[in-house]
Amino acid sequence: MSITENPATSSPPELNAPDRPATPIDALWSPTQLGSIRLSHRIAMAPMTRSRATGEGLVTDLTRTYYAQRASLSMLITEGTQPSEDGQGYLATPGIHTDEQMAAWGRVADAVHEEGSTLVVQLMHVGRVAHPSNTPHGRTPLAPSAAAAAGDMFTATGPLPMPVPREMTEADLAQTIADLRRAARLAIQAGADGVELHGANGYLLQQFLSTNANRRTDQYGGDLAGRIRFPVEVAAAVADEIGADRVGFRISPGSPLGDIEETDVRELYPALIEALAPLGLAYLHVVHLGDETLLRDIRNAWPTGLVLNRAGADIERRAQDVRDGLADVVSVGALALANPDLVARITAGAPMNAADRATLYGGTEAGYTDYPRLAA
Repeated sequence: MSITENPATSSPPELNAPDRPATPIDALWSPTQLGSIRLSHRIAMAPMTRSRATGEGLVTDLTRTYYAQRASLSMLITEGTQPSEDGQGYLATPGIHTDEQMAAWGRVADAVHEEGSTLVVQLMHVGRVAHPSNTPHGRTPLAPSAAAAAGDMFTATGPLPMPVPREMTEADLAQTIADLRRAARLAIQAGADGVELHGANGYLLQQFLSTNANRRTDQYGGDLAGRIRFPVEVAAAVADEIGADRVGFRISPGSPLGDIEETDVRELYPALIEALAPLGLAYLHVVHLGDETLLRDIRNAWPTGLVLNRAGADIERRAQDVRDGLADVVSVGALALANPDLVARITAGAPMNAADRATLYGGTEAGYTDYPRLAA
């Protein structure tokens, strides 16, 4: 697949009607730009693991349908996609480290572009949140330190405790950066409009930020400067590979997912933002967990686009975040998963489908591509 121009679609016809009264959510419908990614409005789809890839890490025609169905949203951020065999932790998650995987994602990108939206591939290295039986090579997971995450990992034989990972050597760190560079390049070659680096939810990049997962005493651990070093090096390398204007970075300050502890959140994230800001990335994607002061501090310090994921909030609250300048774009998860025609439902004031939690992971079309749409 060739690299494509970023499409910019027009707003739905009902939003352009001259006699349509103003509403509190109108802030969501203006176009914007995140780096080189042009968006027709301010609602994006958040990345959501769906575990429907093949054993070879390939997305399928069903995946293509799933994303194309949701292309009324202005930007679709894909499920976490491993940049290497070492980056996989879950069953049936897709990769972007082989030519075959690139070609499969290319078919998804083409379908999304045909429907007028943009596609950003989230690159997710899980680090210690893994089990060897879920990977092609069966190797021990890699992590900042040899400290296991509490809890079990679902495998083909049932839940198993997550093992003690192998502490990454400097050679491992260099290889992981090379893997992420290659994955980003393959994503753009497939036709994606950008990539998002997953520095949230307890995975590898956040493990380096953590005060319990990262117990290193070298230059990649210890104080704030040490713990932020590897995530910043990754972002700089990927920006160098494909252009900073195509790169986003996701954070979830204070999230305990993946058995993460961050005992210095208020100092850690301003330091991370200060180090990332000079790179000129397309956007920062913030998973907001309730600290409004920290969110405002991040917004004030971040120089480019900010995508805000305020989980559980209604559309009116998300529109307020745009009006207040806290967000340039809002990302939605369960709403997009369960409502492939979300924009039409919002503009019509129609009721929303609820997500079926029993079908979130694995399976076929049930709970994936068969959610009902509004009648014409």
